[in-house]
Amino acid sequence: MTAPQPRYRRALAIPVGMAMTTALAFLPGVTASAADTASTTAADGPSLSYVVNVRPGHGVPARVQKAVTEAGGSVVIAYDRIGVIVVHSSNPDFAKEIRTVRGVDSAGATRNAPLPAQSTTDVGTPKVLGAEEVAAAGAKATDGQDPLEPLQWDLPAIKADKAHEKTLGSPKVTVAVIDTGVDDTHPDIAPNFDRDASANCVSGKPDTTDGAWRPSASESPHGTHVAGEIAAAKNGVGVTGVAPGVKVAGIKVANPNGYFYTEAVVCGFMWAAEHHVDVTNNSYYTDPWYFNCTTDPDQKALVDAITRASRYAEKKGTVNVAAAGNESYDLASDSITDPVSPNDGTPSDRVIDPHECFDIPTQLPGVVTVAATGAKGLKSSFSNYGLGVIDIAAPGGDSTAYQKPEPPATSGLILGPLPGGKWGYMAGTSMATPHVAGVAALIKSTHPHAPAALVKALLYAEADATPCTDPYDIDGDGKVDAVCEGSKNHNGFYGWGTADALAAVTK
Repeated sequence: MTAPQPRYRRALAIPVGMAMTTALAFLPGVTASAADTASTTAADGPSLSYVVNVRPGHGVPARVQKAVTEAGGSVVIAYDRIGVIVVHSSNPDFAKEIRTVRGVDSAGATRNAPLPAQSTTDVGTPKVLGAEEVAAAGAKATDGQDPLEPLQWDLPAIKADKAHEKTLGSPKVTVAVIDTGVDDTHPDIAPNFDRDASANCVSGKPDTTDGAWRPSASESPHGTHVAGEIAAAKNGVGVTGVAPGVKVAGIKVANPNGYFYTEAVVCGFMWAAEHHVDVTNNSYYTDPWYFNCTTDPDQKALVDAITRASRYAEKKGTVNVAAAGNESYDLASDSITDPVSPNDGTPSDRVIDPHECFDIPTQLPGVVTVAATGAKGLKSSFSNYGLGVIDIAAPGGDSTAYQKPEPPATSGLILGPLPGGKWGYMAGTSMATPHVAGVAALIKSTHPHAPAALVKALLYAEADATPCTDPYDIDGDGKVDAVCEGSKNHNGFYGWGTADALAAVTK
């Protein structure tokens, strides 16, 4: 078995030679039916986690509960409103057996590695801002700017600085960061943190123990960085978020080894829905499959489960925003070679059709899919793209060799908070997504009674139309690096355009 490769999916590890240093850029109403049922089948294999999808709204049917027990499974939690049951079993044929039961729509293993997942080593670290850099930036800050705001080229790129002159957003609006955890003790996050909307969903069942949503010292800082990009307070400390007056919550779904498994993601969406979260930020893909093929019964079950959960959240008023990914894939192409799946088992090169095999939650119906741009407003060198897949674009950073910001900013990456009261740079579509989530929060602040569909419609209508970059030769070697299809108003690189925070608060 090869070493597992967890993906804090939407953050980027910049390859060596790119003239910069960075790293991974990245329940009320919920019933726990028939929990902890004893297994009657001998454990023939490693203990795995499964999702079993049944008809929504009726609890776990008695025959399904009986079949789960007879197949050696125990129910962890049942999300009755969407008909998704999380089960643990050591029976290697559990999914195959349970799929034959009347009343089961689909069922599949959420992982290949046994519980708990095998440990791995993170690749790279964020570029932490040093004391001298903090002091130098603070000396350049103008009246009304937080000390590190001069380094945030991304804010004027979406007119967030101008929007803040109108409003910082409403404290009645909450954005939940479904991610690796959020350090709510950070001085840039603490003023706006919404504890009541925060939880740890790693097991598939919400844990509201105080601080359970925080990352440990050995876990990724990804979620904390994302949370700060959205709602870092304008408080004379550190950086400023896109929507520094709204609330931000942390819903931790990545396990200690960095995997985002289906049961955790389902729990995250359901928790957000039941706690009246206005926007969710999803800067990851659901492990272990980069693309989940609906022709495979296990992968189909994962698509079904997360689709049900994300749709339920949207019906409850939540706008779900997700990152497009960092592999320079054309998600509208006829085929893509996926070399990393399953990332908790033995990956192999498999050729998939992105119209049948989906990156989840990014490619799910209703989800806002975000591409990344650099300091010059061009598609980031790493960003995935695709006509009809990308909905909108926003700053996610890029190498200064490709897109160098104007002074006083010095890095082409995105600056944000890191756990432990620090700040640092990251890059990726992970960093683009919170910019869009922040703009959506500003729209919701301006239109407090707008349903999710209207917030999304305004997000797209108010975006700055951005025409195709043609030819797109980001490294200047004379070869086209990607082909953009579509019109000025809607294309595969920028979707409906670049997010516009000023329009969000004035229109």
